[in-house]
Amino acid sequence: MVKIGLEIHGYVFTKEKLFCNCKAEHGLKYFKPNTNICPICTAQPGAKPMLPNKIAVEKAIQIALILGCKVNEKLTWQRKHYSWPDLPKGYQNTISGPYSTPTGVKGKFLGINITECHLEEDPAAWNPLTGEIDYNRSGSPLIEIVTEPDFKSSKEVVDWLKQLSITLGYIKAIDRASGLKADVNISIPRGERVEVKNINSLKNIKQAIEYELNRQEKELPRVKETRMFDEKKAITIKMRSKENAEDYRFISEPDLPRVIIEKNRIDRIKKALPEIPQEKIKRLIKKHKIDKKSAEILTKNLDIAEFFEKIVEKINPRIAVPWITVELLRALNYEKKVLEEVQINPAHFIELLELVEQNKITELKAKEILNKFIPVSFSPKSEAKRNTKISGTEEIEQFARQVIKENKKAIEDYKAGKKEALNFLVGQVMKLSNKRADFKIAREVLEKNLK
Repeated sequence: MVKIGLEIHGYVFTKEKLFCNCKAEHGLKYFKPNTNICPICTAQPGAKPMLPNKIAVEKAIQIALILGCKVNEKLTWQRKHYSWPDLPKGYQNTISGPYSTPTGVKGKFLGINITECHLEEDPAAWNPLTGEIDYNRSGSPLIEIVTEPDFKSSKEVVDWLKQLSITLGYIKAIDRASGLKADVNISIPRGERVEVKNINSLKNIKQAIEYELNRQEKELPRVKETRMFDEKKAITIKMRSKENAEDYRFISEPDLPRVIIEKNRIDRIKKALPEIPQEKIKRLIKKHKIDKKSAEILTKNLDIAEFFEKIVEKINPRIAVPWITVELLRALNYEKKVLEEVQINPAHFIELLELVEQNKITELKAKEILNKFIPVSFSPKSEAKRNTKISGTEEIEQFARQVIKENKKAIEDYKAGKKEALNFLVGQVMKLSNKRADFKIAREVLEKNLK
């Protein structure tokens, strides 16, 4: 039986690094190398770590709880030794290892058993081709989530990771810009386990698993080994034999005290956790009678889901769903924004939909106003007064005659049987009317005049 397990890494969303006050900004292309650094995160002689970042510890507890883990109340920092240029101290501070108690243990998330999750610091960024080292990310807080080898295929892994990413987004625990990375452990019957290190996208994870399963069928692994994924060639390449825990020479960290987490603190954090996406999908379907696909789109982002629930207090869900899942997301995507980065007042959005429902403005005009809601919304009533819907046949007839006069080629195409030409002509009527003409009436008037 195929066995696949994951070691997932993500940057914990904090403003500062784990053991110093330097900004935890990493992965920013415009950020100059080695500018967010200090003696602590570059391991200068005599520099000692500060107490661990309180927010990072709380985020790690949140993640453990949302994964169904038992949170340990006494956490011990360890030194994990290895000699790579990206590790200035020669060791990594981590709450893991044979003598440690991880932040959370024995959890379960969407049918997959979680071995543990723990907090640790990130190494620096080393370019082996040039020898350059950028310490900007050195010391940034990382969460590591370790699963049991419960996956059986690449599809299972990718689907599960998508849901994990969405769920962690609900508690804003992971830096969304940096995403998740994974070490993938793969084995087939009678073969030794192979680890593929540091894969940085769902596409690459899928390709690496499928390549490795195919390779292992042809070349049954006899020893444990660590491999890397070559993204350009879509193959895995051997790096070294697999290390064991003793190879890292774990010892307790004398410069950091044990972290004591009181039970009432854990209870407080647990009570503040939001409803997870999988539960929210079921509730939205049942309460608002919406289809599963729409519910899944709404729940991909907690801010969108909560926005929807405010809108449907006043607007029929049947109307609210397409305006949020299609039009609002279209407007945000065009501006390359997410809802939390803009200021759209739900009351203004409700006003806009009510104006459409009451036939005071056309849907096209409403979409135009919605585009203007980014970055800050406003009451659309004044815009509506200047752009009232035109439903009178006589006025629309005037626009239609002008369109017919000015678009002879489209008229010929329509009469030749090209029905899409009519859509073009309707669009021209809408343009002439500044998107105020009733779309349905405009179409009927054109069809009548083109007989």
